[in-house]
Order: sequence, then structure tokens, then C-alpha cells
Amino acid sequence: MKVIYKITYPNGKIYVGKDLTGTLNYFGSADSKLIERDYTPEQMRDFTVRKQILWESETATDKEVNMKEVELIKELQSNNPNIGYNQWPKFKIIVQAGV
Repeated sequence: MKVIYKITYPNGKIYVGKDLTGTLNYFGSADSKLIERDYTPEQMRDFTVRKQILWESETATDKEVNMKEVELIKELQSNNPNIGYNQWPKFKIIVQAGV
């Protein structure tokens, strides 16, 4: 089973990733150093994360899974440093004229 998941950290920030094998214990490849900057050593001693499956497929190609992952990263804005830990695709602030 191929899945797209969301990891939620204790500070409320999220990471969206994919798993092409459906492994229960896979928690992605978020940058550990980036995450560690948000926590004190004491906070890291008792640390709970939540993993939620956002989307799954038994028939999607790897390319389709990749496209869905990017779609959900953008939708949830997990690439916005204020919201999440995804570093790709780069977050772009959209400025509307007249606002």
C-alpha cells in the first residue's frame, strides 16, 4: 500500500511525506537538525509525534504518489516554515495586488 502521511509534532508543526511500501514504522526523512532547533534538550526527553494517513492507494504509480505528495504539501502549507518542516517544494508567499 502506498501512502501519503502527515506527522504532527508537539509544537503543532507538520511534515507531509510518502511511503511507497506502507511501512507502519516509517516516519519520513524530515531534517532532524531543523526540527531539533524548535525544542529544548528537556523537551526532547519526552517527545510524542502523531502520524496520520492522509491518502492511500494500492494501484497508484510512484509518479502519481509523488504528485499527490506535492499537492498535499502545498495544500497544507507544510513547506511554510511557520507551519511545517517540509523544505521542498520551496514555499512561495503569494502577494495579492490591492490587499
